[in-house]
Amino acid sequence: MKYNFLILLPLLALGACNDSSDSEQKDMEYPVIASGTEEASPSNCQIYERGGTIPFTYVFTDDTELGAFNIEVHHNFDHHTHSTSSVECEMEPNKKAQHPWIFNEDFSIPSGQTSYSPQLEIPIPEDIDTGDYHFVIRVTDRAGWQQICAVAVKIK
Repeated sequence: MKYNFLILLPLLALGACNDSSDSEQKDMEYPVIASGTEEASPSNCQIYERGGTIPFTYVFTDDTELGAFNIEVHHNFDHHTHSTSSVECEMEPNKKAQHPWIFNEDFSIPSGQTSYSPQLEIPIPEDIDTGDYHFVIRVTDRAGWQQICAVAVKIK
């Protein structure tokens, strides 16, 4: 009898760790960043002016629920890649950054959304180095899955 209890105890512990809501489907899908439309902005190879703005318009979707998104802008003076696009833009020669633009901001998405289309104006500082930049978009769903899209832009 004592040995039966020792065998039964680990089985009970394993059962307590199982998710009690077997009827709920786990989110196993990445969110989607829709950038293949004419409305998506910015897109590869677009040119912007210091002191101006970059209009941001994309559509994010998820099969279950979206969570948040992030926008990052950083220089690409060394011609590195993020490999999210097959489009190649004309690049300026490599150079050393003196006053590069670095932008990194998180944005929330209202709860319960499976589709979200933010429209923002990202201000470009006037005192930054001109040249090649990456505009990186990351969207995360409520389950933690993340999708990334990086486009190459130029600041004049």
